Amino acid sequence: MNPLATAHLQEKPPSFSLFAREALLFGFTRTRASFAPAISLGVDGRGHNVMVIPGFLASDRTTSRLRRSLVKAGFACAGWGLGRNMGIGADIFIKLDEQLSSLPSNRPLTLIGWSVGGLIAREYAKYAPDRVAKVITLGSPFSGNPRANNGWRMYELIAGHKVDAPPVSVTLSVKPPMPTFAIWSPRDGMVAAHAACGLADEADVQIERNSTHMGLIADPGIIRQVADIIVA
Repeated sequence: MNPLATAHLQEKPPSFSLFAREALLFGFTRTRASFAPAISLGVDGRGHNVMVIPGFLASDRTTSRLRRSLVKAGFACAGWGLGRNMGIGADIFIKLDEQLSSLPSNRPLTLIGWSVGGLIAREYAKYAPDRVAKVITLGSPFSGNPRANNGWRMYELIAGHKVDAPPVSVTLSVKPPMPTFAIWSPRDGMVAAHAACGLADEADVQIERNSTHMGLIADPGIIRQVADIIVA
């Protein structure tokens, strides 16, 4: 069934079988995301500014392959520089603002966020719309029930707040005012497909890929698609 048509009916996280597959492949996909060689993208990045925000409990190392591939293609790509992502804090947008101010260029940039990092990217883009040209989310649960994923219990334990009551004012399903692209997968074992795809008015473009949750930041085909979106 099409998640765009049935999102309001689906409130459950991915099945146990998808979650178990995710767990079994975690070591391999995490290593590939961090250490696999950069890939050729077939586009000229032309110095486009890009920042990649890692997922919950991940750091810039986890997004290394994606970022190195973009740099190899001529993009001006940076990590978020804030260490391990421990969730949405009360000062998250101020800290991110400071990181963007430290970049060599102040031109509007593309924000790419994986998982919870995509939620931060979307909300920061509303906070500072003049600084963001595009937003790309990779398996980010911005739509529907915030517990339609297999990580919310751990998130609440570590972040110290309920997933539906963060310490900043947000409306996750409302899309930012710039072009917004949601890349999602029906094979995602962490985030429900409908939550990462969203309804038609919650992102400008929804793109289905056949990938695990971790694979969304490591798969060569997805990395190439991300590059195409940035330069389009």
